[in-house]
Amino acid sequence: MKVSLGTWPTPLEHAPRLAAAIGLTDLWLKRDDLGGLGAGGNKTRKLEWTLGAALAEGAETVVTTGAPQSNHARLTAAAAARLGLRAVLVFPGEAGQSRSGNLALDGLFGARVVWAGERDRAEVAAELVAESATTALIPFGGSNALGAQGYVECGQELKQQLPEFTTAVVALGSGGTMAGLVAELGPERVLGVDTGALADPVAVVAELASEVSGRTIAPEELRVRREQVGAGYPHFTKESAAALTVAARTEGVVLDPIYTGRAMAGLIAAVEDGTLRPGDRPVFVHTGGLPGFFGNADAVAYAESHLS
Repeated sequence: MKVSLGTWPTPLEHAPRLAAAIGLTDLWLKRDDLGGLGAGGNKTRKLEWTLGAALAEGAETVVTTGAPQSNHARLTAAAAARLGLRAVLVFPGEAGQSRSGNLALDGLFGARVVWAGERDRAEVAAELVAESATTALIPFGGSNALGAQGYVECGQELKQQLPEFTTAVVALGSGGTMAGLVAELGPERVLGVDTGALADPVAVVAELASEVSGRTIAPEELRVRREQVGAGYPHFTKESAAALTVAARTEGVVLDPIYTGRAMAGLIAAVEDGTLRPGDRPVFVHTGGLPGFFGNADAVAYAESHLS
C-alpha cells in the first residue's frame, strides 16, 4: 500500500548561470525540494511507501529517529498530521538546544519529541514501539528497501523529463535516496556525495540498491565522493558555504548547509577534477532541507555576514 503525500512530478529546471559559474555548459536541477508537503524534501517520496505500510498494518502512532535538525523527522511529523497519525520523534541528547529550523516545525506539526540523552536513540525508539501494537517504526531517514521505491519513481520521472541526462548528482545521507536512483538508473549514472551521516554509506547503498533492483550491485560499482564530509556530519564546511553562495547568486536557489550544500560542493569538485566535463548534462537532485538552514547557527551567521 502506498499513500499520496507529494506533488509529482517535481520540476526539472535548467540552470545555465550556475553551470557557467562552475565550468559546465549544461546543468539541470531536479527540484525535489518542491514536493508539496511540510516545506518539501526528498523524504516525502519515501514516506509515501513507509507510512502506507504502517497504515496497512493498523498503525495509529509512528516513531522515527534522527538528528535534532532532521529533515526526515520534520516530514514524518507533517505526513502524520496529514494522515491523522500521532508522530513521536526520538533525538539524541537533551532538550534545551536550539528550537529553530526543523525543530520549530516539528512542534508546529504536533509531534512529540523524546530526547534520548546518552542512550542509543534506536533503542529508545524500539522501546516506544513495543509499548503498543498500533505503533509502527519508520526507519532512520526512511531508508529501507520499501522507502527507496520512492526514488525508483524519481528516477523514472527523470528519464521521462530529460532522457539524455548523463549523471544524477545527489547527497548521500541514510542511503535510500541514492539506492533508489541506482536501482532505476544504474550505478554508472548516479554520483553520490557523502554527507557523513553513516560510517559506511557505500555498503548501505549497495545492499539497498541490490534488494530494490533484484540484482547484485557491488559497492565498487557505486560512484561516491567522500571528500566533502570535512570535520563531520553536523559541521558547516567552507566548501558547502561556497556552494550555497554560488547557487543562491546565480539561480536564486537555496541549498541547506549539511546535505545539498555538500552535494553541490561535490558536484563542483567533480568538475574541477574532470569527473564531470563541459559537454556533459548532469542533473543535481535538490533534496530540500531549507528549514535546516535556519536551524544551523553557523550557516545563518555566514549569510548574515554578507549583508551590505
